[in-house]
Amino acid sequence: MKMIKKYDKKGNLIHFIDFKGYEFWQKYDENNNVIYRKCFDGEEQWYEYDENNNEIYRKNSYGEEFWRIYDKDNLLIAHKKLSNDLKWWHKFDDKTNKPISITEKEYEEIKFREKEKEYLSRTKCSRFELIEI
Repeated sequence: MKMIKKYDKKGNLIHFIDFKGYEFWQKYDENNNVIYRKCFDGEEQWYEYDENNNEIYRKNSYGEEFWRIYDKDNLLIAHKKLSNDLKWWHKFDDKTNKPISITEKEYEEIKFREKEKEYLSRTKCSRFELIEI
C-alpha cells in the first residue's frame, strides 16, 4: 500500500492514508484551522479557536472535552480535560520558552502578580505608598 494525501484548493490536507492503513479526513475554517477530523477507527473530533487561531476547545465522539487557556503572548498556560476534571497548569521558562508544569495555586499567584503589575502601571503608584487622609 502506498501513502495517499489529498489537499483542498488552499493546500490543506483533507484526506490521508499511510502505509499501515491509518486514515483520516479533515475540514478547515476560513483561517485554515482544522475544525473537524474523522479517523479510521470512527473517532470524530471537533475544534474551536480564538481570534489568534489558538485552539481553545476540542471535543471528541467519546464525550471527552478539552479546554486550553493562553496568556497575552499566546503561550499555553493551562489546559483541562473536562470528562474527568483533570487540570494542567503551565508557565514558560524565560530562557528556553518551554512549558513547565505548575500547581493551580502557583498559576493563581502568577495571575495575581500580573493583575497587580497592570494596576500599578495604570495608577503610577507603589503598593507600599502611604496615603495621608
